[in-house]
Amino acid sequence: MLTKSELEQMLRPEQVAYDVRVNSKKHALEVLSELLAAGSPEITAPEVLESLLAREQFIATGLGNGVALPHGRLKGAKEIKAAFLRLKGDIAFGSLDNQPVDLLFALLVPEDSGGSNERYLQVLAYLAEMFSDSSLRDSMRGAGSREELFGIIMGWQPAR
Repeated sequence: MLTKSELEQMLRPEQVAYDVRVNSKKHALEVLSELLAAGSPEITAPEVLESLLAREQFIATGLGNGVALPHGRLKGAKEIKAAFLRLKGDIAFGSLDNQPVDLLFALLVPEDSGGSNERYLQVLAYLAEMFSDSSLRDSMRGAGSREELFGIIMGWQPAR
């Protein structure tokens, strides 16, 4: 189970982008790559983009219900990093339900981090559960600011 403090270590407020206009899946991944690389001198946005695109070529990461979880591994990354993007409008993403996407939560994990693979899978499972919550998705789509959006993400609690 992912804790709030662990999520806060992965996702900072400045890694949340709000009402961004993009014209393609690749453009959305470019924006997410910039957010993921920001503040991490050991990685670059082009490297991150390459990792995300490689994963998308393997299998698209659109979950359905307008949500995508692009993720990738990167040599040189020191920790799991996250970024969130709410689009102004939506884009085709190759989702399981063939519906367009407007909410994207990206993850980047160190490639050579041995024991973090299990943690990575736990984070993906947590996010899949989070984004299966229709009221959460509605709240995210109705948020009026980046700060509100960040607060919604951080305030979500799994139903247990």
